[in-house]
Amino acid sequence: MTASRTRPAAAASVHEHAWLTESVHGTSEGRVRYVRCAGCSARRVDREHPLVVVPVAMSRAIG
Repeated sequence: MTASRTRPAAAASVHEHAWLTESVHGTSEGRVRYVRCAGCSARRVDREHPLVVVPVAMSRAIG
């Protein structure tokens, strides 16, 4: 019987993302902000909440 092997995770550079806004759109859920990291080009979507100063991430970083 062969042992199953797991694929090693890709070595990702760990850094503090510097999110830059690419665009902002109004939706029925409020305003959404599409952002990109200046360092690694990862992207995510944030939702602006009227009671919170900092936008809330709706997705995780991709890329």
